[in-house]
Amino acid sequence: MNLINRITGSELKVNKNKIKKIFLYRICGTGMGASACLLREKGYEVEGGDTTFYPPMSNYLESTGIPLHDLNDFDMDYLRQFDLIVVGNVVPRESDEAKHIEELGVAFTSFPAALGALVLDDVNVVGVAGTHGKTTTTYLMTQVFEKLGFNPGYFIGGVLEGRNSSSLGDGKYFFIESDEYDSAYFEKISKFRLYSLNHMILTSLEFDHADIFNDIEDIKNEFRHVFESFSGKIFYDQSYDASRDLVSEYEEKVGESNFFPYNEEIVKIGNISSAGTEFRVAWENSELSFSTNLVGTHNILNLCSVILFALSEGIEYEKVRKSVESLTLVRRRQEVRGKYKGAVVIDDFAHHPRAVALTTEGIKNLYPNKSVKVVIEPNSATARSSIFQKEFATALEIADYVIFSKPVRPTSVKGTKDLDGDLIISHLKDKGVGGVVVKDLEQLRVEIDRIVDENTILLVLSNGTCLGLWQSTFIDEIS
Repeated sequence: MNLINRITGSELKVNKNKIKKIFLYRICGTGMGASACLLREKGYEVEGGDTTFYPPMSNYLESTGIPLHDLNDFDMDYLRQFDLIVVGNVVPRESDEAKHIEELGVAFTSFPAALGALVLDDVNVVGVAGTHGKTTTTYLMTQVFEKLGFNPGYFIGGVLEGRNSSSLGDGKYFFIESDEYDSAYFEKISKFRLYSLNHMILTSLEFDHADIFNDIEDIKNEFRHVFESFSGKIFYDQSYDASRDLVSEYEEKVGESNFFPYNEEIVKIGNISSAGTEFRVAWENSELSFSTNLVGTHNILNLCSVILFALSEGIEYEKVRKSVESLTLVRRRQEVRGKYKGAVVIDDFAHHPRAVALTTEGIKNLYPNKSVKVVIEPNSATARSSIFQKEFATALEIADYVIFSKPVRPTSVKGTKDLDGDLIISHLKDKGVGGVVVKDLEQLRVEIDRIVDENTILLVLSNGTCLGLWQSTFIDEIS
């Protein structure tokens, strides 16, 4: 493999003044698209290309005015005019694309390395990491600090209503979704290791991404690389065993006063209604009261990390209290899409068993007099595997009915079988929960039509298209 033109993050920092023109190869990923906008805002000339442009990211990119190229009919020599090629993680190691990029003679790198070196090196970076809630918490952090009067920068791996997915801000605070997935085929380390982090929010820590990690220790090793030289503040949900174990290794090295734990004992949830949630947070030997329009234990815990960070920065309680009262979520996070045949349709990104359980529980609490019927599409490599066979079955017990969308692709996780939807539905029926397995969009539409009415909440859980549901005429029929 010829990687002679690959440039690392540390090399980029030294040579950043030589970089003027940047091409993002496979720009339509959420991280790549947001990176493109940040790099352009930083002053670089930016273009990008992809093989497929799909909404919502395609619409977002088109609105930015960044020149876009169709890579299906593309002369790779065009890339020779650029100083740097940022290669998306969807480019496989042994692909013709990788070979062509390596042979161009142009410096290339991953988008986390480019961000860390060219955008984040001289700002105060707060990384939001963890198995669940990264996107939501990063967006909550951004909104709260804007309401507090700051001009924070942010990088969010999702499409937001009414704003870009990224912004430079003034450098005092930069909040970044810090993914543990690897960075590129030539840089098999977690993205957050390249982000020049000053502080970290660790929302959760469970096994996931079985296509690149063997076990939870592999994931913890990625965090260990950061914590070995870390001197900032770390906020973590201590209800996760792996988080507690990881922190215990570094309390003495980093300094115990730099760790801020939280869980359901520190965050005491009170009244929950359609208006939102009332809760209290333990802070410096007292309990502080808050109310927010958000619902769901997971959302309140994520918001708690934001509150604790703000308080640790010396911001007055009363200002923080007012800043959390009215917040919005990223698209596809408990997003109410409208009504279909009288049923409220909610779209959510949940695709890990714990996220499925917490999201479903939150919706049931929000709509206590409705029947919550779940459509679930296991879409990621790990979710499509048998690793969480029992966990998915247990997580779905809280639903009133389940439509299990059979994955259209086999899992890519080695040494596992595919997730068995029939077994899950059989388990649920033993628990008194009805359900069915569907294999295509036509079957899915028929089943949805059969089960929905004005007393139904239709909760669609998928980080994909759900057998094409969100690209079908179903969208046009939602009011």
